[in-house]
Amino acid sequence: MTHLPSFDDLPAVEGMPQGCAWGVFDKDGKKDLRGTLNILTPEVIAEACKEARDGISISLNWPLNANRVPMGRSPPTHKKVHLRDSGISTGSGWDDEVTFNTQVSSQWDSLVHWQHQKTELSYNGIKATQEGLSATTTEANQMPTLDHWHASGGLVARGVLIDIKAWYEAKAAAEGKTGDEAVFHPFEEHRITVSDIEACASGQNVSFRAGDVLIIRTGMTEVLSSPQPADFAKMQNAQLAGVHGCLESAKWLWNQHFAAVAGDSVAFEALMPIKEDGSVGTPVDLVVMHPWLLSMFGMSIGELWDLKALSEHCKKTGRYTFLLTSAPLNIPGLVGSPPNALAIF
Repeated sequence: MTHLPSFDDLPAVEGMPQGCAWGVFDKDGKKDLRGTLNILTPEVIAEACKEARDGISISLNWPLNANRVPMGRSPPTHKKVHLRDSGISTGSGWDDEVTFNTQVSSQWDSLVHWQHQKTELSYNGIKATQEGLSATTTEANQMPTLDHWHASGGLVARGVLIDIKAWYEAKAAAEGKTGDEAVFHPFEEHRITVSDIEACASGQNVSFRAGDVLIIRTGMTEVLSSPQPADFAKMQNAQLAGVHGCLESAKWLWNQHFAAVAGDSVAFEALMPIKEDGSVGTPVDLVVMHPWLLSMFGMSIGELWDLKALSEHCKKTGRYTFLLTSAPLNIPGLVGSPPNALAIF
């Protein structure tokens, strides 16, 4: 896309708030199903590929079974099957069968994962239904789900790590803070503002470009994979660090024209949310970031990505931008998927 309107200049969509991007990416009279991935033109991708010059590749995929804190979704099961036992062959060999909820580990949220709650509509005004999500081919699938990524070769973009945890702790140390005050804990009320993101980016010598994938590190997967008693105590407060859920954040994310956003947090945005009237909400009141990004912008959200090794490499090299590749599973009607994401330097 050579030009996209700013949030305030987006064409009005009847019955929806200003800033709703439905119709912006439609082409030849067809409803778009990929949202902001349309920003990834061949020219944008070619520039992103220039980031891969050191021959270093880092996986951003947390193990499917790494989370040691129950969160209400079924843990994965992994069954190993010898080919003789299954009757497939008389030779020696193995198959395996994996069953998992796509939200239990590193994932992409598709554009039907969370709706605009007042209308219950997904991206581009599409009503997600069991029947629609049950299409047997991607060609027949009219829901804005992840399988549509494959027609354009998956996601290839410039990734930008905003290492909020490292930035916060370096700043705290410089201010002479010690103990808990000097630690960015992902289970405390850290609402990451636009100013925080911009200050961290400036400290990392990073500027943003259209088509970037914004990736924010809070350290959450590092705690979830090895929680200590003090961590469990903090979890009782039901607070999660993340991007501050407010209209300012939503406007800024659209105006940067990111292709997608991701992080190592459970929800990308801070929980519990602050509702529009200023009161503290519940998880169902994801009143800003999830509906704005997924439903109104068509901007997929990556969650629970493993960013520790990436953080260490970025700190060592002083490089916080890289080629990012991601290919979700390829099955019609895919609501969520492991990202199969690689950061390539």
